Amino acid sequence: MAERTQQVIDERAFGFLRTNDRGSKPRKHGITEIRGPYYSALGKRYLEDLFETMGTYVDALKFAGGSFSLMPRDVLKELISQCHEHHVLVSTGGFIEHVLTQGPDAVNRYITECKEVGFDIVEVSSGFITLPADDWLRVVEKVQKAGLKAKPEVGIQFGAGGATRPEQLEAEGTRDPEWPILLAKRFLEAGAYMVMIESEGITESIKTWRTDVPAKIINALGLDKVMFEAADPEVFAWYIKNYGPEVNLFVDHSQIVQLECLRSGIWGTASLWGRVVTYKG
Repeated sequence: MAERTQQVIDERAFGFLRTNDRGSKPRKHGITEIRGPYYSALGKRYLEDLFETMGTYVDALKFAGGSFSLMPRDVLKELISQCHEHHVLVSTGGFIEHVLTQGPDAVNRYITECKEVGFDIVEVSSGFITLPADDWLRVVEKVQKAGLKAKPEVGIQFGAGGATRPEQLEAEGTRDPEWPILLAKRFLEAGAYMVMIESEGITESIKTWRTDVPAKIINALGLDKVMFEAADPEVFAWYIKNYGPEVNLFVDHSQIVQLECLRSGIWGTASLWGRVVTYKG
């Protein structure tokens, strides 16, 4: 797999021009996860175009809003298989919080079905429900026992993840950043693959960005095991400017080219132009 990825990098057009070293799959940092179908439909023909042109730089695809549960089973399996052919992991997104409201049997069947259709990652979120930390850990352990990668999502904003209006979220208030950091530490100690950081309350649906929160999270957990939701060009440019091209980011599928131009250091806004570099000496 790594050999094929390196071959694609070596064969890129204008290979004599220097770009930042992005490494080869499976990457341990600088991971890019893209959103799958939600705001728009996304099928195998679109995916093939995306992977054919930029697949080298896509590490994972995340379904959103439980969209996979509306698709024919064979079509879903085909999409997941297509991702695997391009060495792209596939995540459920945070749909399990909907499943949790239907009881333990539904959760067990959901995890089993995720395994059977070919998902690699089960995101474990609770943006709209209140779940005790120990219960959350039990779900993480159950996912891992099924042979899947558990990816808990934490954040400071209750009610995040469902396109709730900013004024409604503001009325809900936010949590102290130390609470999601404590949860994330427990998840990682339990063997979680990675922790997703919800953007709402930090850089989304908020009047003034809470730039102190990513700083506290990175200081406590490092860069390798956290991924920041950054589905807005202004946001992912800020993360790269402040934390470099090796920060793990989740963006919309339509933004992969723009993001990779920034990561590779070949293009950028006025504040980033020529300033995103790596050194492998």
